[in-house]
Amino acid sequence: MSEPWANFSSNLKLACSTHRSVSDLCRTIGINRQQFNRYLNAGTLPSAHNLLTIAAAFGLEPADFDLPPRVFRSKLGERRRHADLTGPLADAFPGDLHALEPYLGFYQAWHTSLSWPGRIVCACAHLRENGGRVLVSSLERIEDAENGIVQRSRYVGLAAYRHERIFLTELTRGDAPTFGQTILMPFETYQRRYLRGITMGISWRANNLPYATRTVWHYLGKRVNKRSLVSRCGIYAPNSATLPPAVLSFLTEAQPVAAAPVQAPRPDRRAPP
Repeated sequence: MSEPWANFSSNLKLACSTHRSVSDLCRTIGINRQQFNRYLNAGTLPSAHNLLTIAAAFGLEPADFDLPPRVFRSKLGERRRHADLTGPLADAFPGDLHALEPYLGFYQAWHTSLSWPGRIVCACAHLRENGGRVLVSSLERIEDAENGIVQRSRYVGLAAYRHERIFLTELTRGDAPTFGQTILMPFETYQRRYLRGITMGISWRANNLPYATRTVWHYLGKRVNKRSLVSRCGIYAPNSATLPPAVLSFLTEAQPVAAAPVQAPRPDRRAPP
């Protein structure tokens, strides 16, 4: 078996892993699944026509599939980034991947509550690199036994880096998704353990009011006990011993205007009452 043949099979498998399913890809490009399997198993090389069709489906040139797998992976990722995000923000995410790399990992994220006045919400978040972009995912888990509320809120988005600041744009998961934005920066120039900033957006409730709240992200590292991380999520009184001093001092320095008590389970950070 020639080296290009071997490269083609492994590169095709890598490209297919970025698609929802091989069956869906075959239906889209009009190639029989059984025939396509022979390409994947290094048993047959596609005709020039089929190779052009397959390459076009991934935004690549036919010759790209003969590249060494490491080179092909890089080129595939670059093509996916251009396909996924074009226009004026094409170069904004992540902006400066090298500068963002020290911030990758898990965080405990604290912010002053909008739905529970006088309380502080603890959430958890994760920054990770994927295909040259930095993805952010975060989770809020709040249980309010007094009001009979159990709330789970998830957010996913992208991170960008500009001028020593991290810009996060997230989308809520669920039937009524909405965007939220967070801007973070270190307390000091070379300190990354705590990031301070602000989270803002527009409520998706009936009043559609804009909101903003202070936030502090506490960096915990690239490997954590995820169960322990999630277990710390919830709402806390300002006098709780659980609150790190750096978090408490920044969040209580200037309290936001109190909101009305929460009436129903809603994402606290993105949708104040």
